[in-house]
Amino acid sequence: MPENPVRGAVDSLANSRGRSTQHILIGLGLAVGAVAISALVARLNAPPEDNYEAYSDYDAPMVVEIEPQSRVFAKVWPPLFMALTLSGLRIWNAPRSAARTQALTLWGAVQGLNAAWMALGPKRLGGQLATAIASLGTAAAYVWRARQVDPPAANLVAPYVGWIGFANVLSEGLARRPAPAHTMH
Repeated sequence: MPENPVRGAVDSLANSRGRSTQHILIGLGLAVGAVAISALVARLNAPPEDNYEAYSDYDAPMVVEIEPQSRVFAKVWPPLFMALTLSGLRIWNAPRSAARTQALTLWGAVQGLNAAWMALGPKRLGGQLATAIASLGTAAAYVWRARQVDPPAANLVAPYVGWIGFANVLSEGLARRPAPAHTMH
């Protein structure tokens, strides 16, 4: 009997050949749920469209102008999260092994750190920077471990790791920027 072309496409995309539909749906639900929680945390902690105060853990609040790049960032994050979701699903569908368990644990840690980073928002730059650095290291470890389980899953997350590194540089620069003369007390 010929293979169902839809199932063949799903198996190819999700690394799920030989897995039950129930297994695939559970993995998809877990992956999408984790990303959705991170996105919800981001939405709940999003800065207003007008100016807002930002402060590090050590400085007095300062007025920070939202730059046009924030719109670019908003367009970059969704595809990165989709790639991270698909990567997690591919690892979930890989054959059971210690490396798979470690990769899934690291993937979950990345999701938790994403939620924490977004929950801190731009008002807590020091904490956000510390979380972003931890996220970068954890995501890099995930890519390393995922490569041993399913190389395409690791390749999906490589751009995410690069973006997190870039975001760390931006966050660190913002945290170090001296307060303007109109610092609020």
